[in-house]
Amino acid sequence: MLSALLGSCGAPAAPRPTSRLPNVVVITLDTVRADHLHVYGDARIETPRLDALARSGTRFSQAYTPVPITLPAHTAIFTGSFPMATGMHDFSGNQLAESIPTLASVLRASGYATAAFIAAAVLDARFGLNQGFDTYDGHFDFSRLDETNLDLMARRGDDVMARALAWLGHGPPQPFLLWVHLYDAHYPYTSAPPYTARYRGRPYDAAIAFDDAQVGRLIGFLQARGLYDPALIVLCADHGEGLGEHGEKTHGFFIYNSTLHVPLIIKLPASAPGVAARVVNTPVSLVDVLPTVLAALRLPIPPTVQGRSLLGEIMGRDSGSASTLYSETYLPLLHFGWSPLRGLAWRDWQFIDAPRPELYDTRADPRERNNLKGARQALAHEMRNRLFDVLRRYTPAAGQAAAAQAPTDPALLDRLRSLGYVALSSGTWVPPSGQPLADPKDRIRVYELVSDAMADGQHGRYRDSLRRLAEAARTEPASLPIRYLAALDYYRLQDYPSAIRAFQAALALDPKFALATYYLGLAQVRTGDLDGAAASFERALELDPTNFVAAYDLGAADLKRHRLEEAVRLFRRATQINPNYAPAWEALGATELYQHRVDDAVEALKHAVRLAPHSARAHYDLGRAYQAQGRADLARQEFARAQAP
Repeated sequence: MLSALLGSCGAPAAPRPTSRLPNVVVITLDTVRADHLHVYGDARIETPRLDALARSGTRFSQAYTPVPITLPAHTAIFTGSFPMATGMHDFSGNQLAESIPTLASVLRASGYATAAFIAAAVLDARFGLNQGFDTYDGHFDFSRLDETNLDLMARRGDDVMARALAWLGHGPPQPFLLWVHLYDAHYPYTSAPPYTARYRGRPYDAAIAFDDAQVGRLIGFLQARGLYDPALIVLCADHGEGLGEHGEKTHGFFIYNSTLHVPLIIKLPASAPGVAARVVNTPVSLVDVLPTVLAALRLPIPPTVQGRSLLGEIMGRDSGSASTLYSETYLPLLHFGWSPLRGLAWRDWQFIDAPRPELYDTRADPRERNNLKGARQALAHEMRNRLFDVLRRYTPAAGQAAAAQAPTDPALLDRLRSLGYVALSSGTWVPPSGQPLADPKDRIRVYELVSDAMADGQHGRYRDSLRRLAEAARTEPASLPIRYLAALDYYRLQDYPSAIRAFQAALALDPKFALATYYLGLAQVRTGDLDGAAASFERALELDPTNFVAAYDLGAADLKRHRLEEAVRLFRRATQINPNYAPAWEALGATELYQHRVDDAVEALKHAVRLAPHSARAHYDLGRAYQAQGRADLARQEFARAQAP
């Protein structure tokens, strides 16, 4: 049945009985460069737990991510497919389609208990990677997906690991799939004593050493319970970190090996035939992880998978095939209107398709400093053809998007069209003006200024943020993100007239920018323009019907304008969109009580106090509602709770 549902890539045998399937553990280390691990040759850092894991498994010395951004990189790991097949190119505005099989969905269909413990909001369940997981401990408490604050919404590695170990400690059914995601090596690099002291002045390495300790906790737990040797364990990073190379401090903007080269260690069950500690120097891709795990388990590989099994290399055999080493970043295009970057590594060459293409001999020039495109024109042309062959091969055929010279997925085409871009036959993009898009190499200074401004704004340094944004605007005067971020700074400085002007300037560039529309409404409320605010909230809801806070705020504006029935309707709509949003239940109950619909008020306010048990206002209003029902004892209890410290 499973084979019929999922299909097969030919080699795997029929599934073994569930009772004989080994447990699978996947550990992803966010933002860890391979060359900053001791086992990958960095003598300045101690990573003893990763060293030990490598000694009991296979270490791939040349593993690469297809995209240096957390969400699409993890999607590649768990689907075995490239971004043009899944539509997951970015860290926002994406959701994995339910029709795409994941490692978790395949294993759950094979009888596995599945659990994931996630460290950052960029992998929040609403983006779709929760598919197939019985437990997905990764839903973060934020009301809107504002891409300016996703990186701040993270859990420290010891917290994530404690949650994972608690799940294991309860004795989950076996076999199980456990995924643990650690985010500490992501900027601003989180660790704890003694690592901060041991790596003083090297916060990135301190964070990696801290994560090594968390991996050690998991391995120690498995060993103590006899679960380590029989388990199949995969450890990898989703991408690396620029650390200033090519002018890139963090990651996501370029596709050089500083952010593409990642660690990958795979440990098969100790009882598997031919298992030995090995180092494989063959270049491989993270899309190869899923087919390797399924091949090792002898489970069918879904036909959607684009990676290949590495089981031959793990067993010490030459598989006779090569991995496709495709890479991309659409961040420059989707967020700034600059050219995307797409690349292909082949043999010892790395080609990057850009307005000024790049070609590197990575054996002689591993830091990719010497662009040989001008000197090796014929090879550069051949590499570009190879790249576009890959794009055509792995892009799903769907209507016009599958045209021979329009190599990108349909979902991305739709998104780009909504932003005003047109895909040309050459595979490039132009805005409606017809002007060529800027080469990211020429905009790295602007990008770093904006990134620093975002960090300033996230930490309350709004004046510093505005200063950096003003400097960036001298190069990019019509930049949507620059105008939007400046508007947010003004709003948080409580300079609401300036915020309104800046949000309106952003909306002049993109009238469908839902978040800017919503924040414009908030600023208008602060200036007393209730009619303007109501119009903005209404428009925000039209653009994004899931924005329950906009529904609540529109209801509040209607309440102030004495439109009580409209307010009730909108508060109720907010609770329907998000049943766990306590302020909407509280406002709904208070408004119903004001209109003498006491029974309805009681039901709404009971929801409010259940969701927000420390809300004095909700308890007080519920007491008033009980009082109106003649239930004096319950009313006294609620009044007492309202007064409790």
